[in-house]
This record gives sequence, C-alpha cells and structure tokens, in this order.
Amino acid sequence: MQEKDCLFCRIINGEIPSAKIYEDDYVYAFLDIAPGQQGHTLVVPKKHSANILELDNDHGAKILEAIQKIAPAIMNAMGAEGFNVIQNNNEVAGQTVFHTHFHIIPRKVNDGMGLWAPKPYETMEKMQEVATKIIQALQ
Repeated sequence: MQEKDCLFCRIINGEIPSAKIYEDDYVYAFLDIAPGQQGHTLVVPKKHSANILELDNDHGAKILEAIQKIAPAIMNAMGAEGFNVIQNNNEVAGQTVFHTHFHIIPRKVNDGMGLWAPKPYETMEKMQEVATKIIQALQ
C-alpha cells in the first residue's frame, strides 16, 4: 500500500529518479540527496507507514535484515570504520518525509559529524524519576 503524494512512495514507484543501492520485495534503499557523509543511504519499507510506530513487524524485520546487508557494503565502499543508523519520528525529531526511513551514515575518525549535545541528569534520583515515569507509561 502506497500513498500517491508521498515522496518516497513515488521514488519506490520509479516516478522520481534515485540512486538505488538495494531493492527486494519489502525494502528499497537509495542514496540521500543531502548526505551527512558520502554514501549516506536511506532504507525505506515499500509499504507506506508515516513513522516507526505505524510500521508493521514483518517490514521492520525485513528493514533490519537489509540494514545488516547494506551497512557493511557502504563501509567497505566508502573506507569507513563505522556507521550510524538514525531514524527520526515526527517533525520535532527532524523527520521531514513522513514515510518511515532509516539513515545509514558511514563514519570515519575525525569526520566532523556530531550526533547530539549531552544533557546529563542533575542527580541519580532525577534519573530514576524519569525511569519511573517511562515504566508507568508502559503499563
């Protein structure tokens, strides 16, 4: 199932060109047009879902299998020593295309790319307070 106005659905359907890296029955992977590093690849389910909370388990498993296949190839091709897998949900978290997608970003020592500025808890008690809130929300 795809959405006619979704950018990634249109890429998957071949309506918009992409630099395809990998494709199977469940997953489509292509180079990001605004990469954090050369080789930055997007891995998307072929079945439309707006974010990871809407992604069904079968497609989630297939995406993880594809990432495990694609990431080593990206590292090898780009001479990278590691990689990040990043997944954003909702606009406030940096999601700009509302079709679930995972970023594979190859990394090298001193590549200049950061992830986030740490904001440590003031005390262990505050940390436990936050943990308790999350545990209660799980129930």
